[in-house]
Amino acid sequence: MNGTENNRLAQAAQCFSPPLYGLLQPYFSEFEYTAQEIRLRLCRPMSLVCRGKTVYFTARGGVTDLPCGDLRMVSRGEITETFQRLCDYSVYARQREIADGYVTLRGGHRAGICGTAVCENGAVANVRGISSIHIRIAREHRGCASGILPAVKQTRGGVLICGAPCSGKTTVLRDLARQLSLGGQSVSLADERGELAACVDGEPQNDVGLCDVYDGYPKATAIMQAVRSMAPELVLCDEIGGEADAQAVAQCQNSGVRVIATAHAADMEELRRRQALRAVLSTGAFSTFIFLKGRAQAGQTATVVTEGACYAA
Repeated sequence: MNGTENNRLAQAAQCFSPPLYGLLQPYFSEFEYTAQEIRLRLCRPMSLVCRGKTVYFTARGGVTDLPCGDLRMVSRGEITETFQRLCDYSVYARQREIADGYVTLRGGHRAGICGTAVCENGAVANVRGISSIHIRIAREHRGCASGILPAVKQTRGGVLICGAPCSGKTTVLRDLARQLSLGGQSVSLADERGELAACVDGEPQNDVGLCDVYDGYPKATAIMQAVRSMAPELVLCDEIGGEADAQAVAQCQNSGVRVIATAHAADMEELRRRQALRAVLSTGAFSTFIFLKGRAQAGQTATVVTEGACYAA
């Protein structure tokens, strides 16, 4: 496996235009283990979102906690060049991802993209005039799922790992895939956005153990193909929701295959309110719900709800 926790910040910044990369480079060591996102906004300062604070870059190459003063603004040319670089200068090849608002980078980092939508038949077909690029830094924390592993193994049904954005859902799911597959279970990984295994030419750049990885497949398609052809005991996927995912989860349940997935929800009340998740929850495939603490304590468990009981982790 090629993934490493070291140099993740530098790896995520490799797609930046040279001036922006040079601005960030002196701070790689200082923020290596706390940086969560790098945010570029047109004619606004570049910022680095860390655990507990956000820092902004000044015109003199320094950093400040305040979004005001003599700040270094990001130019149109820098946004354009960074966008071209993160697409490997082949924007057409990344068209489907761009229309969905993101591009996945080597190492599993994800660049969120914001601009002017080009719509066809009521759907976004392309994005032009890119105005914001937010790069979420993928992390590998081997062992971060150890605390919830007993609950995952003991439950008979599926497990839904829930939390707010940047609460560490994907990181925990990745480590679960690694630990469960190395523990002897047959695990299929539906990696639609390339954030879990981060495959390059079929080789995972992140350590996902002995999983069978469906890279770039739509989640529902990957889940159903795995059940039909790979005989998994477990299917893992990120950010589940929608009717197609619900049908695939139901097929897993009917085939005796457990699903472990993630969803955006800070607590059980919010989970039940989310319209996009109602079809998935109505399958009855999930019996354990694990809620993470949040951005400031990413990857840490707040509560576990199982078989109608709730307890603090």
